[in-house]
Amino acid sequence: MDVLDEVFERVVKARIFRNRSVLSPDYIPDKLPHREREIRALGSIVAQALKGERPSNVFIYGLTGTGKTAVTLYVLRRLEAKAKELGAPVSYIYVNCRQRDTPYKVLAEIASTLDVRVPFTGLSTAEVYTRLVRRLKKLRGHVIVVVLDEIDWLVKRKGDDLLYKLTRIGYELGLDAAKVSIIGVTNDVKLVEMLDARVRSSLGEEEIVFPPYNAKQLEDILRERAELAFNPGVLEPDVIPFCAALAAREHGDARRALDLLRVAGELAEREGADKVTVEHVKRAWVEIERDRVREVVSTLPLHAKLVLLAVLELTAEGKRYTTTGELYDTYSNLASKLGIERVTQRRVSDIIAELDMLGVISARVVSRGRYGKTRMITLSADPKAVRDALSEDPLVRILLGAE
Repeated sequence: MDVLDEVFERVVKARIFRNRSVLSPDYIPDKLPHREREIRALGSIVAQALKGERPSNVFIYGLTGTGKTAVTLYVLRRLEAKAKELGAPVSYIYVNCRQRDTPYKVLAEIASTLDVRVPFTGLSTAEVYTRLVRRLKKLRGHVIVVVLDEIDWLVKRKGDDLLYKLTRIGYELGLDAAKVSIIGVTNDVKLVEMLDARVRSSLGEEEIVFPPYNAKQLEDILRERAELAFNPGVLEPDVIPFCAALAAREHGDARRALDLLRVAGELAEREGADKVTVEHVKRAWVEIERDRVREVVSTLPLHAKLVLLAVLELTAEGKRYTTTGELYDTYSNLASKLGIERVTQRRVSDIIAELDMLGVISARVVSRGRYGKTRMITLSADPKAVRDALSEDPLVRILLGAE
């Protein structure tokens, strides 16, 4: 038996998983524990569609892994099923703005779902919008709920013009056309501050905030999924509480908890183990953290990478934290070494806030009495994982090589 045959045989014979897909972030369960309040709130808003009325636009926000997308899709699938039962023309369209990160791509996704032919490229955004409006005017009596998930990716790159158009599309459609409601979902709780006042008032007709899960709630979620995902008796008793505790430490992220459980099971399966242990979870944590940091850092612009490198350098060798002033000086020195123009201290402050939101650093504002306030900046991610991810950028690698 060669190496691959041995690997394939071991995985085929493994009895760890019953249904691995249950632990996938795309899986929407039949029950969503500890989100009854949010389900009721969103359900009562969109229920107006069953009477042929346009539901209010909704702005949903909360940290990553708090169940925003799962609850939204769960409610809308149930709404669509109830509408079919009643013979009401109600449907929803889901667009992930991280994947469709330009106004053209977002409009093309909405239009194509409504059977409007739109080429991958070649038209102006205005033309795609015109075709969409034309189609909606023909769908008389229909109520359509459009979900724009992770809208912060769109707004930060391309502004909020498209949001303004979509939230005001009813004025162009008139009374006899389809009625369109927008649900905006974001991980960035500060995004509302970036929006134009008109967009903010239109999109935020209703707002729902999703709080983080605590360790006990995460444990309940994991136990329900584990029953479906794993064969009986393969999880050691401490595995689920340990996964929940680690994820609760990371802002109550249910997605992280589920990923931990899944990767721990995969590690156990690969080595032919009969049980998933706490040791598998510890190894899964290291693997996930490395992948998460690589994904986050690879999408950062150069100056954000230099700011992150400055944090890495300043908090090395046991130093607990740095301040904005120290960080700006070190960043400026790194930019100078590369021969590029540095950005302003205000822009670096914005970058610090963005890195904090992404969970790579922690920036806590503390009062220093009569000396005013300052930010204590620490590295939240594993230093080696950050260094490895930064080294994938050829320019940053020059600086790392010079150390």
